[in-house]
Amino acid sequence: MNDTASRATVTVDQEAALTASARRLATDFESTFGLQTIERFIHDSYAQLSAQATVANYLPVLTERFARQRLRALTRVEGGHVDGKPTVLFLCVQNAGRSQMALGFFEHHAGDAGVGWSGGSEPSGAVSEVAIEAMRERGIDISFEYPKPWTDEVVRAADVVITMGCGDACPIFPGKHYEEWTLPDPAGLTLEDVRPIRDEIEQRVLTLVHELELAPAR
Repeated sequence: MNDTASRATVTVDQEAALTASARRLATDFESTFGLQTIERFIHDSYAQLSAQATVANYLPVLTERFARQRLRALTRVEGGHVDGKPTVLFLCVQNAGRSQMALGFFEHHAGDAGVGWSGGSEPSGAVSEVAIEAMRERGIDISFEYPKPWTDEVVRAADVVITMGCGDACPIFPGKHYEEWTLPDPAGLTLEDVRPIRDEIEQRVLTLVHELELAPAR
């Protein structure tokens, strides 16, 4: 991480919120990472999310979630947490449609048997409202999700990396199982047009869950 880049401009209130987040994460990861490391992740995560954020008020909350995911990933990379659960990373360009729907279906069908993450090569400011509505029709709520960039530690921690349209921008690390899912980008499409994309994503996720030998959640 670049310390200069990670120090994004923050207000006094946001700085206080980030400090509180760092303390919470320091408690959760006290046996793994020191406070200085956690603070670097907090500020770097804030800088990455603020680059495309449309509502700054939620940034500290999303920053803590993002930093927590990254720290969990780094723990896996360093061998500090081995639970035997396969980790699947879904990547697309904006992390606003396809990858978010895929993550929603994976978490729904795999349940606690697997770990799912998502990211984008050029994250947008918010998850697509049409994708949220399409998933809501299937009883899955992805409205609380948020676009985020992929990071090295997250990719390195994944066992399976599913890419959807990000091409050469998608990260390649040796030892990972990669799949490219060729699917239309739902950006700008109507709900009617997104439904078949959603349904194909679900079928691909079900196939993946079967291949990973995860019992579908009921």
